[in-house]
Amino acid sequence: MHTLRKKAVQDILTRRPLENTLNEHKVTLHFADDVLSAQALRKLLPESSCRRFIEEMDSELDPSLADQVANAMKEWALSKGATHYTHWFQPMTGATAEKHDSFIKFGDDGKIIQELSGKELIKGETDGSSFPSGGIRSTFEARGYTCWDMTSPAFVRRGPNGATLCVPTAFLSWTGEALDTKAPLLRSEERVCKEATKLLNVLGFTNVTSVYSTLGAEQEFFLIDKAFFAARPDLRACGRSLLGTRPPKGQQLEDHYFAKMPHRVLSCIREAEAILERLGVPLKTRHNEVSPSQYEVAPIFERSTIASDHNMLTMEVIQEVADRHDLAMLVHEKPFANVNGSGKHNNWSLCSNTGINLLEPGVDPKSNVRFMVVLAAIIRGLHLHGDLLRASVTVPGNDHRLGANEAPPAIISIYLGAELDRICQELLNEVKGGRKSPEHANAPPAKDAKVLERRQSAIRLGVDALPKIPKDTTDRNRTSPFAFTGNKFEFRAVGSSQSCAVPVYHVNTIVADSLNFVTSEIQTRVAKGAAVEDAANEVVHEILVKHYAVVFNGNNYSEEWVQEATRRGLPILKTAPDALAVYNAKKNLDLFSRMGVLSSVELQARTHIMYETFLKRLHIEGTCLLSMLNTMVLPASIHFQERVATSYNATRAALGSDASLASQKALLERVVGLVAQLQAEIASLATLLKEETSSHAEESKKLAEFHPRITVALRSARTVADELETIVDDDLWPLPKYSEILFMK
Repeated sequence: MHTLRKKAVQDILTRRPLENTLNEHKVTLHFADDVLSAQALRKLLPESSCRRFIEEMDSELDPSLADQVANAMKEWALSKGATHYTHWFQPMTGATAEKHDSFIKFGDDGKIIQELSGKELIKGETDGSSFPSGGIRSTFEARGYTCWDMTSPAFVRRGPNGATLCVPTAFLSWTGEALDTKAPLLRSEERVCKEATKLLNVLGFTNVTSVYSTLGAEQEFFLIDKAFFAARPDLRACGRSLLGTRPPKGQQLEDHYFAKMPHRVLSCIREAEAILERLGVPLKTRHNEVSPSQYEVAPIFERSTIASDHNMLTMEVIQEVADRHDLAMLVHEKPFANVNGSGKHNNWSLCSNTGINLLEPGVDPKSNVRFMVVLAAIIRGLHLHGDLLRASVTVPGNDHRLGANEAPPAIISIYLGAELDRICQELLNEVKGGRKSPEHANAPPAKDAKVLERRQSAIRLGVDALPKIPKDTTDRNRTSPFAFTGNKFEFRAVGSSQSCAVPVYHVNTIVADSLNFVTSEIQTRVAKGAAVEDAANEVVHEILVKHYAVVFNGNNYSEEWVQEATRRGLPILKTAPDALAVYNAKKNLDLFSRMGVLSSVELQARTHIMYETFLKRLHIEGTCLLSMLNTMVLPASIHFQERVATSYNATRAALGSDASLASQKALLERVVGLVAQLQAEIASLATLLKEETSSHAEESKKLAEFHPRITVALRSARTVADELETIVDDDLWPLPKYSEILFMK
């Protein structure tokens, strides 16, 4: 066996689960210990200052109050062992960023003191041009600011080298444009709060003063031994394997899903849970996923702004802890071919300050109105802007899983389930004089509801004829990208490596705009003398007639659905170039601008960054594969070819004839042919990468041209290399194989 690969296997055979004292960790005693919660801050500030701080959280803090809060935060952090503080932010790299500053300063007497001022707490400065900005910032105009996000609590991150106070922030340019994922999320939250509150007030819920979105993010990932990770240049550079043939046993027996966790993995995840519990991250679930070496953790639902931060922390902490356990965490959407990849199901809903879940089915006429109006608004929004929702999950790794039988297809549709679909179908078909509206042609065929028992009388909103809609009356639809699951929607197409903030601010923006439309339509009818319930009923009916085409309760993986989606006029965006192009559509630029979430400049900059990121990822993968083929696969294959040739020639010389050497001759010819083919693939890939590097086309055109070509080139070269893996002597093959990586713990 090749030396590096042999060493990796030998290392694994000596691995043992790390001993720990986690049994002494009591979550009820230690939960959020390292978080400066409102309760903790109340103990550090005078009551009057605490009240002022809460009142001023949505506005600019008074400087004297900011100094008080900063000093309290510093004292709390010092008590936790912190020596530094950092503005913790989320630039458009898909990761978090931080710059550490110590608390030390010179006092008036020249002696060292420890201090944190309100000015330092509220605003930090960093280089805006060294992060992706899409042209908003350049080297000669590089100033960028980190601004304290007071809606997310500060926390202390502990490590072997000390502790650091982390202050969640947004990241903005000197000219005010958002350079991160947090700022548009906060903006979208403000807008969805405004529009949902206004709608609820119109519907009679006058005690509602605010609404916020909630999120539960199911995080999938792979854990493999660190020795295998170190021996695979592709995993290190790209996060996914560019080579590797299908193992004899993969996930065919479906025996990994929910099976008993390996002791090393459980030890790792339990330690990560303990750290995350102290950070206030409420992880609820852990289990084996479908693919070998794949796992999932999921939290209790929280406000989306905090849940998004917590998901970033979850990925960071598990990655750090895994390293201590001699494991490597992979969050790429498709790290291994021929087994399922990883997603991050975003379970999204809306909740009011009075505790109403806006997607909780009704228990009385008034609640029914609220539920059906909000549901109709979501249906309308996704029908009009499904292309944006698809674009929101366009990250390089997701192209490898979307559309396969492991993730939703690249067609955005809504799953409602049989019971809710029946109610909508009855509302849909309820028209004056028993005649259907001509616009009904846009809706799906009535056959979708034929299996359901029809009610004798028409269902109207706001009257007792609309029954209580019980939760969990329908099956789950794992093929749907946006599925109603009882009191929330599950956005199943999100990639495992993504920041939750991106898909959430897309959903929030789309829904806020539609809520605004619905409110305006109801108010117009009420102004003309209609009762609120009747006005709501008319608006819901009109929306269902125009937009029910986005609802589909069948198998989203079927070819029939592709044909049906085409008939309904739904966008089918299979690849990254197709999906990213929708950001340039006027309706989408107008939507983000109208809702105050992203200006045209900001949205175009983000689109530029995504194009650029895709191209860079493709180039990294191509260059990495080229290096692996040249320095690892080709030498091993040539060595094997020489071994086979030597054996064949020696045997032929000994026998004086090759009459009985047909199998050896066939093997030699096969190896010679594959080696020649591999060399041709290497030359072709090198030429393509050189051509891509020298191209000066703008990013969108460049991606459209090279994305399919490089994708095909990577796949073609891999096919040859993977065939060689199946015949080259095992002691010569340099790369750890799938059968080792995925099954040796």
